Amino acid sequence: MAAKKEALLSKQNRKLLSDPLNDNNPIAVQVLGICSALAITVQLKPAIVMSIAVLFVLAASNVIVSLLRNLIPNRIRIIVQLLIVASLVIIVDLSLQAYAYDVSKELSIFVGLIITNCIIMGRLEAFALANTPWKAFLDGIGNALGYGVILIIIAFFRELLGSGKLLGFEILGHSGKTIADSTGLYAMGYMNNGFMLLSPMALITMGIIIWVQRSKNRKLIEK
Repeated sequence: MAAKKEALLSKQNRKLLSDPLNDNNPIAVQVLGICSALAITVQLKPAIVMSIAVLFVLAASNVIVSLLRNLIPNRIRIIVQLLIVASLVIIVDLSLQAYAYDVSKELSIFVGLIITNCIIMGRLEAFALANTPWKAFLDGIGNALGYGVILIIIAFFRELLGSGKLLGFEILGHSGKTIADSTGLYAMGYMNNGFMLLSPMALITMGIIIWVQRSKNRKLIEK
């Protein structure tokens, strides 16, 4: 039992969780899955929900493909992978419509586009087809967390600086018609930066994150 526990929590397995959060982040390092990072990060709530959705789909699909890896004919493996991912995405979409309809409307077609998310298909091809279910599960969790962290960071700054709110709550104070009617930073003359709510600012914010990531790790700097 002790040996089994040690194997499950081995250094190599822990790296499957930690690497995508740092040196091998799917967005900041591999530059994958950036469409949703640009499209649904105006507010923090949709970014969190999308992160959870990708976490579920990627972890579950990785495990399923790993379990079936010796049964899936090589010629149709992409089709099988798409069917598995599509089935999981349908579960996510129907769940959002049933329990979080407003968020479902905000995410719109981007939930469906999880099916073709290059991070998911890439992990299925590069990892799940060649590894055991436990390692595939850890890999799915790690990459989904790495993806979600970037989405949440971008959405955090865009919503905070663009509207002065986080998850709908006023963080920087209340903006009145005049400075005298305002509170918090608005009483000091601060104004919301509407540019943060536009798509170009999502790209700029992501670019800053990528720059910071590569500046921290000299191995990522292209020679």
